[in-house]
Amino acid sequence: MKITNIRLDRLRLVLDPPFRAAWDPVPRGHFDATIVRVETDEGIVGVGSGDTMDGFEAFEHLFLGSDPLDIIRHVRTIETMNFHSGRYWPLEVALWDIVGKVAGLPVATLFGNVHKRVRAYASSGELKSPAERVESALAARERGFGAMKIRIDRTGLDVGIHTVAMVRDALGPHFEIMVDLNQAWRMAGDVEPALDFATVRRTVERLGELGVFWVEEPLPYQDMAGLRTLRAETGVRIAAGEMLPSTSDLLGYLEHDALDVYQMDVVLAVGMHRARTIAEVAQLRHRMFTPHSWTNGIGVLANLHVTAGVGGGPYFEFPYDPPGWTPVRRDFMLTQPVDVTPDGYIEVPDAPGLGATLDEEAVNRWKI
Repeated sequence: MKITNIRLDRLRLVLDPPFRAAWDPVPRGHFDATIVRVETDEGIVGVGSGDTMDGFEAFEHLFLGSDPLDIIRHVRTIETMNFHSGRYWPLEVALWDIVGKVAGLPVATLFGNVHKRVRAYASSGELKSPAERVESALAARERGFGAMKIRIDRTGLDVGIHTVAMVRDALGPHFEIMVDLNQAWRMAGDVEPALDFATVRRTVERLGELGVFWVEEPLPYQDMAGLRTLRAETGVRIAAGEMLPSTSDLLGYLEHDALDVYQMDVVLAVGMHRARTIAEVAQLRHRMFTPHSWTNGIGVLANLHVTAGVGGGPYFEFPYDPPGWTPVRRDFMLTQPVDVTPDGYIEVPDAPGLGATLDEEAVNRWKI
């Protein structure tokens, strides 16, 4: 089998009303998605998505004519490209989609087949008033979710903690709450400083008193010592790593035991194969793996297959914050949005490969 073509479709969905992401100072009036299709001489086509794939055309020749099943060679090639240019892991996703289709198995089966489904948590994306967040949490529980992640703005810590307290009071001790401080990295152009360690420590301690399941990205990535100290001195689980760009970064975090929860996104950070390796090492050290999955439905599925394959969890991130962010908006390029079951799980598709089916009409409609 040979790769005959790699096709990129760049899509843009207009968002009206805009989505006000907590980590982005600019409201989002559109949602972009790049669809990667790897075509073969045997008619099998693999699909991936996640990062922008900007500049990939300069490297396409490194894959054309090669066997798509030579997955480790392709992973190593993508790593060399990432060093010089962008993050091209959606290509690896498309290649694994082909591998699964050739084998006649879901990718999760090839990765270990530990879980057939994983409990989902509703991952909110916007900053809302305490009353609005309580209302959304109640609606999420009614939808089947047993957990929610709440964003806290570093310029409004008291309001954020009050919001968490109100959700805890309204939903009780059996509804899990995660908190994201969004301090690890910045959107392009955002040069505001992160909160200092002492402030973060007091914040994490206050959140610990409210029984949060984890605090995510409380400090910048470079403050590994601070992350480790937070874990040791507060007793609260610390989660991070969604955008760490290399396996060496993640191995360094593991070596220094900096985190309780490792969150590398397989389409934005280190790819499916490398994430699997790091996840297994983390679990061997009695640490959790539950990846970031804030892209689109194809990216959600790619992260799900790795998580289910290696036995990650106990929760899986499900981007969900209606009306600003819904499965229909997030997965506009698919024939069927990825969704949760009535009891709050996300199930691994039983189709060979990823189980993602493109809506060609939507692709053509929203193509740039």
